[in-house]
Amino acid sequence: MEYNFAPIFQASATAIYFALAATAVFGVFQVILLARKIAEKRMSAPATDQFREQVQAMILKKDWQGIAQLCDSPEYWSRAVPQMVLIAIEQIDRPPAKLRQILAGRFERDVLADLEYSSSWINTIVKSAPMLGLLGTVSGMIQAFAKIADTQKTGGDPSALAGEISFALFTTALGLAVAIPLVIAGAFLHIRMGKLQDHVQSELSWFLDELDAVRS
Repeated sequence: MEYNFAPIFQASATAIYFALAATAVFGVFQVILLARKIAEKRMSAPATDQFREQVQAMILKKDWQGIAQLCDSPEYWSRAVPQMVLIAIEQIDRPPAKLRQILAGRFERDVLADLEYSSSWINTIVKSAPMLGLLGTVSGMIQAFAKIADTQKTGGDPSALAGEISFALFTTALGLAVAIPLVIAGAFLHIRMGKLQDHVQSELSWFLDELDAVRS
């Protein structure tokens, strides 16, 4: 008894196209979301200099409440450096080594973890898109070989194979077309994440050194 799987493979073609389209849209969404999150956490050079000046003046006065209010102001509350400075002010009675350890842990958990979560989605999509394309290739080749067998039996037109072979090649190309831009975007955003981490570490090191100088 022979089974006709042609309708299943024909339906799979439409499903694979929809899956690749959804993967591309979701990937672009995650790239935009991660880029916005990084931009939200970073401070420009002028803003960083202004923040330093304000904080340094308050450190000399030991105005911890003023620093906390500054960090919690609408201008700075979403930025990574003021967030960490605010945590340092809340834990100001801790020894310097313990304070540095707390800030490192909180930065990893409160800032980097959220960014890494979005980055992991981009990496997943980069891996999934070519696999969906490969699935389309396999499906198309199965249909092509099925038509070859049918042509040998019935003497049909071999040109009918063109559609299946075209589908097989096109889905592979489409999967790569989705993945390659996301690889580039993911690498660019990963560099920006690294720069954000370096910036936060540099600013926190300055702040803690100033704080230790006043408390000693």
